[in-house]
Amino acid sequence: MRAPPSWSGYVKTLAATALGLVGLLTAFVLVMDPYRNVPFSPPMERPLMDDNQRFLFPGVVRSGGFDSAVFGTSTGRLLKPERLNRLMGGRFANLSMNSAMPWEQYQIADLFLRTVPVPRTVIFTLDHVWCWADADTRRTTFRPFPPWMYDDDPWNDLAYLLNGKTLEIAWRLAEYHMGLRKPRLGADGYERFVPPDEQWDRAKVEAKIYDGPKRPIVLQAPPYVPSEAERRDWRFPALAWLEDLLRRMPAETRPVLAFMPVHVAAQPPAGTVHDARERACKDRIARLGAEAGAWVVDFRIASRVTADDANYWDSLHYRVGIADWLEDTLAAVLRGGSEASDGTWRLLGEPRAGSPRRAPVS
Repeated sequence: MRAPPSWSGYVKTLAATALGLVGLLTAFVLVMDPYRNVPFSPPMERPLMDDNQRFLFPGVVRSGGFDSAVFGTSTGRLLKPERLNRLMGGRFANLSMNSAMPWEQYQIADLFLRTVPVPRTVIFTLDHVWCWADADTRRTTFRPFPPWMYDDDPWNDLAYLLNGKTLEIAWRLAEYHMGLRKPRLGADGYERFVPPDEQWDRAKVEAKIYDGPKRPIVLQAPPYVPSEAERRDWRFPALAWLEDLLRRMPAETRPVLAFMPVHVAAQPPAGTVHDARERACKDRIARLGAEAGAWVVDFRIASRVTADDANYWDSLHYRVGIADWLEDTLAAVLRGGSEASDGTWRLLGEPRAGSPRRAPVS
């Protein structure tokens, strides 16, 4: 007569199988090391395979391959490191992140300053988020942010690596080595995320820019004039993080603060209280830049560039040709350029003559 099934045996077999599977998956993740944060992973090529730059960019910073960087949101992501290298010298990484809050930008810039002994050029592409009154509490988006990747202890990262997302990115990396998948981003963080120019369609683009039919930009008259008490009450808490980063930069580092040229439809209409508040924020950033010896360049103004729908894919994202113009303009500013003759940008501040920051661009 057969013995009845042993439930304890089933449980032991099931537990052993589960533990074995967990062990195999853990070993797979640790060997592939898709985020380059496992201290003992074997050497291999690890291109950037994720679509959340917040997980990828700490590894880019720690790679040791870059001495210059671009920080910001998606409005700065089209600045090409390869062109910046040629125009400004150095080895650039574009570390701008989609919809990055100021706190998130501060985290990656802080890591860069802690990691790179003497950064050569640091470009902050600034958006309206730096002027938010609640930026100190509105720190992240719906996208996960891994603070453990931004500290100086690589071992604490291991506790967070066994999850479905990391397994997915590790498998993408395996597919890359099998020739089945291309990298998500370039090794320098760059990605041309906008469509090819031949796909540009005026009707579709204008619908995105104006959130419907094209309409004129209405200016407020008479313009709103805030009282001194109101101006004093305006809070820009994120600027404390920007001030900290500027203060910590070595004298040889060239810091650039550049307000990005979003379409006029995305800028506060002139004369409104929102316009007055943004101007006050820009004034404070310009003062911070002056105190730190930074170049402060404002492209976020009404101009022939920002008023031309043909330069954009939507109200925030310009076409690649505008990115080329931005790169050329910033390089010219570092070489001593001043105001734009056509009013497309303004120089709000620059290092004093004789400053170590004014070393020739090469």
